[in-house]
Amino acid sequence: QVQLVESGGGLVQAGGSLRLSCAASGNTFSIKVMGWYRQAPGAQRELVATITSDRTNYADSVKGRFTISRDSAKKNVFLQMNSLKPEDTALYYCNVETWRTYWGQGTQVTVSS
Repeated sequence: QVQLVESGGGLVQAGGSLRLSCAASGNTFSIKVMGWYRQAPGAQRELVATITSDRTNYADSVKGRFTISRDSAKKNVFLQMNSLKPEDTALYYCNVETWRTYWGQGTQVTVSS
């Protein structure tokens, strides 16, 4: 089992920055992929970024603005979000994959115009 707790969401003006954090506990040694997803009201949950031991992957909509990183122990994953836009407003979920998928409870990001 893996438990995930996100933090760092909030309200920011367009053009501003936020840094999301996700702390993983439990069987973190079995984690293969860590990532962030988001879900806006009335929309489906979508991938934002993922990270493995040797690569990162970003949604086209956030490339060049967001940066995903993690610590070497795979206990924390971060999402640095710069140049935020109102369309980035969503509930952001931390996600890890072992032999199954785990989700955090979500942290709200609201970007005002």
